[in-house]
Amino acid sequence: MRVRPSRVRRLRTRKAMGNAVLVGALLSAGLGYVAVQKTITLVVDEGHPEAVRTMTASVGELLQTEGIVLGSGDLVMPPASTPLTDGMTVLVDRGWFIETNKPGPAQTGTWVMEGATAPHLMLATRDVEDSFSAGDLVGPTRTVTATVVVKGKDHDVVTNAGTVRELLSAMGIAPDRNDRVLPSPRSPLRPGAVVRYDSVRFITREVRVPIPHTTFTDYSDRLEPGQVQVVREGTDGLLLETQRVKIVNGEVWGRSTVSRQVLSQAVAARRVVGARNASHGGQVGEASWYSFAPGSGLTAAHPWLPFGTVVTVQNLANGKTVQVVINDRGPFGGRVIDLSDEAFARIAPLGQGVCQVRLTW
Repeated sequence: MRVRPSRVRRLRTRKAMGNAVLVGALLSAGLGYVAVQKTITLVVDEGHPEAVRTMTASVGELLQTEGIVLGSGDLVMPPASTPLTDGMTVLVDRGWFIETNKPGPAQTGTWVMEGATAPHLMLATRDVEDSFSAGDLVGPTRTVTATVVVKGKDHDVVTNAGTVRELLSAMGIAPDRNDRVLPSPRSPLRPGAVVRYDSVRFITREVRVPIPHTTFTDYSDRLEPGQVQVVREGTDGLLLETQRVKIVNGEVWGRSTVSRQVLSQAVAARRVVGARNASHGGQVGEASWYSFAPGSGLTAAHPWLPFGTVVTVQNLANGKTVQVVINDRGPFGGRVIDLSDEAFARIAPLGQGVCQVRLTW
């Protein structure tokens, strides 16, 4: 015969089942809490690492719960959108970025950190953690260290730029076609690279250059030998020279002449010197040389002496002389004679360019 349970036994059984369900729910909730909660190492402004237990899902949410407000120039590693994983390290440094004024779409997200200390370099260049386990790595980061020499000043930087152009853009540098960038802006940015940027610009300036006058000497037997009579005083002329000046990093590196314009002609001095033999003449002034002289050998160009005239040219600085034959016209800028390179080399080094001479014929 089946015995029906008493009312008291049924009540006790129901209570025991309810307690079991409650304990199971509490255990499940506790296990879920433990599974969601993460321990994060937080380093703020080069301070001591701090262990933070949190249930937030991303780096940005963690910073919000910790009351950390980011500015436009602050560095967060890994980025704020990165999912948090147990054991992750989060670095916050304020004011380390060198930002562009208005980054274009291609540069958005490119950053540069200058002068970071060794611990922060380690954190900035460490491998990126995935969203599931701090022990599994997604792979190496795009972050590299480089030295950027800007107008002669070294900058040691850490950046996630992929090319030299992106790096310079993140530093607020936009080279134009005259500037020098090594390596090329299109070059990939490699770890430990040295990037050099030099600002180069050109300006045009006008310079007034005096044209020294020459001296014509005539010889006459009407005067005592060696006696000098000045017939006309010489007057210097004036030349307007347009120069193109190259400026590198604020310093003048070179000049080149674009054009010349004679504002006033030089007036030659003229004198008469007494001599027993008055069949020859002379002249004192500057001599130069040119490599495209017609013919070959010891020749020269003179403004008016007849072709074929033999002229003795004496360097007044060292006394050396050379005899040349006039076979060309010129010069027309204040010098008295232009010698062939072979003739000039007899009385002065070609590198000197110009020397003071006395002509006699």
